[in-house]
Amino acid sequence: MDRTLTASELIRRPTHPIYRRLGDRVFQVVVVTLGLSIIALALLLAEVLLVEGWEPLRRFGFFGFLTGTTWDPVRGVFGTWPFIVGTLITAVASLALSFLPAIGVAIFSAEYAPRWLASIIDTIVDLLAAVPSVVVGIWGIFVLVPLMQNHVYLPVYYWAFENAPGLLPVLGPPAGYNLVTATIVLALMIVPYTTALARDAIRLVPRSQREAARALGATRWEVMRMAVLPYARGAIVAGAILSFGRAIGETMAVAMLIGNSNTLPFTFFGPAATMPSVIVNEFREAVEDLHLASLMTVGFYLFLISLTVNLIAAWLQRKLAVGGRAL
Repeated sequence: MDRTLTASELIRRPTHPIYRRLGDRVFQVVVVTLGLSIIALALLLAEVLLVEGWEPLRRFGFFGFLTGTTWDPVRGVFGTWPFIVGTLITAVASLALSFLPAIGVAIFSAEYAPRWLASIIDTIVDLLAAVPSVVVGIWGIFVLVPLMQNHVYLPVYYWAFENAPGLLPVLGPPAGYNLVTATIVLALMIVPYTTALARDAIRLVPRSQREAARALGATRWEVMRMAVLPYARGAIVAGAILSFGRAIGETMAVAMLIGNSNTLPFTFFGPAATMPSVIVNEFREAVEDLHLASLMTVGFYLFLISLTVNLIAAWLQRKLAVGGRAL
């Protein structure tokens, strides 16, 4: 006589092969669809930016608009080279300032700090990465700008004025909102990203790597230098490149602190501009079609640069991976 199956027996009951194949196919279709949708969204974004910004490319040319040094909405002349220069200077300088401190914090947290202290450091790093950029910009306006202007920019400017006048054209007027201030804030903003990625890469290094180095008589620092860091270098470098991409696309904090000047040459203590800052500052004021289209073209160039940076990060991670494996 048939009896009612219990819940545990239904769970243990084998699924018919046709249903297993059907489930695999449904899962495959869903995963592939989601993956292709990401690519489709990226292509759609590029298409919208290119179509909306086609008029400046037609009028000035792709490389003419790219290398043009004049941005004058009144005369209808647009060139994005000053913003590209400002973007690259701030991004490269911020990465150079933040890389070694970020790696030091990651090594200390992953290898040297006690567990309770490492958990505190990890929490603080993660919280810093979650702070909105506009909050960092407000902190820069009320804290960093007065501090740097009164204790760094003005003393250096007066010293150069009396002892090295030839440096004045390079330093520029000692304004608080300038290239250096924006670079320092940008470096502070990308430190948590580089630290978190490097920390996770170091912790994912197999224990056998460390034990093999210790068995050969290596000290703790030699283990880190010869066994751990070379194994994790792919993920560390890729994380640094991704942080570089984050610095390239940063908008609000940079726009609030860089001074927003679209004229080359830029000086250390003078105002400058980046591609995201000019978009956020002028988008609401762009009443002419050519002006608005030029901002869309700047966004298209920024999209291409960000895409290139991410592709380089993926290539470096595969290139530097140990044994063909990326952490």
